Parts: sequence; C-alpha cells; structure tokens
Amino acid sequence: MQDVLNRATRVVIVEGSPDEADSIDLTRLVVTGDEIADLASHLAILDGGTGDRCRCNGWPTIMVHGPNGETTCWTLHHQIGLRGVGNCDADLRDGPALTEWLARRGLTGSQKVQEGLAEEEAEAEQRRMRWIRAAPAELVDAAADVSRPPGRDDEAWSRQLDDAEDRLAALIQQHYPDAIERIRALLAWAGTCSRESSGGSTWYDTVVLRQLHDEAPDLVLAALAAVSPSPAQLDGASELFCAPEWTKAHDRHLPEPQRSMLIGHIQADGTDAMRRRLSWGYYGAERTV
Repeated sequence: MQDVLNRATRVVIVEGSPDEADSIDLTRLVVTGDEIADLASHLAILDGGTGDRCRCNGWPTIMVHGPNGETTCWTLHHQIGLRGVGNCDADLRDGPALTEWLARRGLTGSQKVQEGLAEEEAEAEQRRMRWIRAAPAELVDAAADVSRPPGRDDEAWSRQLDDAEDRLAALIQQHYPDAIERIRALLAWAGTCSRESSGGSTWYDTVVLRQLHDEAPDLVLAALAAVSPSPAQLDGASELFCAPEWTKAHDRHLPEPQRSMLIGHIQADGTDAMRRRLSWGYYGAERTV
C-alpha cells in the first residue's frame, strides 16, 4: 500500500461508491505532491486484515493514479476500514483522524455520518440506562450485564449474552420465588420499551419477554387478575400478548377480565403502536380496517 502511494502522481477521492465515482454531481478531492504523503499517513492500516469483507460498496472511493497510467482503487467502509489492499478488509489505525483530514478538505460526508452515529449511540445508551433503572432493584447489576452493547466479535458477545441471561433468570427465581409476584415484576419491566419514542424492541427487551414466555400462561393471566395491575404492568402485557411466541401458542384472544382491562388501558392511554395492534385484532378486540 505504501509503495503504491509512494509512486502515485495524484490521488482522486470521490464522495461516493466505486460505481458512482464518475458522476459529476459528487464532491471530489485531487491530492498531489507532498499532500500524498500526508494522506498516506492517515491511511495507515493494521497489518493482517480483518479476515472479513463488509457487504456494502463502501465510500468514499480512493483512486490512486500511477506514473504509467495505472489506477488502484480503494474504498473506505464505515469510516474505520479500508478495502482494496488485500483479500479482505483492513482496519484503519485512526479512522477519526482520516475523517477529520477529509472534512478539512471539503469531503464532509464521513464526518456527518460519524456525527450521526455518535448521536444514535448516545440515544441508545440513554435508552439502555432507562431500561436498567426500570429493573427491580435486586436485578439492576444483572440488567446492566445483559444489556451490554455488542462488540466487534459477535460470537464472543453472543456467548456472554447467553451467560448473562442465564444469571438473570437465576436471580429472578431467587428473589421472586412466588410466581404471581415474579410475573407482575417482569410485566412492569417488560412495559418499558412500549413508551420509548424510538419504538421497537431491543435484544435486552426480548430477554425479559423470554422470561415471561417461560411462565405458565395460566399464571400470567392470574397475575393480571389477582390485583389491579399498574399501568406499567398493562404496558408489559400489551407487549407480551402480541409477541409471536404468545400468539402462536395461545392465539390472540384473551379471556375476561384481562381482555377488557387491557383494551380499556390501550384506548385510554395506549401508544400509537398499541392502538395499531388493537386495530389489527390483537388481545381479542374486533379487527378494524
């Protein structure tokens, strides 16, 4: 890679993927002279490669033109990797420094992506912390472990998640030996995701739902009928009763009084997602178009 750059007469960097590189609508930067050496220092990679190839096309596209008219093409991937110097992608030694170098020269696309990702990561971490704080006090530490974000090694993270989920399940049984009390605590926790503005469930939300799926269905229904459930517990019930694991095993039709109780809660204070599920016929409501 260094040899290619040492012989380069110019380097053209286009703010797009290789199949778009000829477009006149894309911002481009032409690097010549001493700036090529400066660029080379920012393109430094870790030897050995990642052993993998990103599935996206990658951008920006870096075209290195040699003295005899030859052209070498590299692409950046997610602002942290480089493709084109071997049989797999390579990690950049300092992806943020390269992003800054490009932005100072007018190629701000990577910088904007990084800023957007940083905002998303901050929001995701805030959501994770809200979920942890919603856990029963005895389970907070285990909740932190089971919600730990994935790293770059998916297989290792998956093993750690399985272990953390097993520890959480054991603690739930230990602190809540009474099934009705245990289910009511889990329902309140499971309802946390239903009030998140971003919508949808995360992997740690589904961990709590799996704990509820392991409970006897009759006990789940009894837990809702035993004492007037809280709004949070009804939120959790709305998530549980529309999950495929529940509907496939027990269909969508709830018995009374749980049916009326849940429908009334959704009609009075449900989220848009809850109301949509209600209109689709979940919880035993009449299906509407």
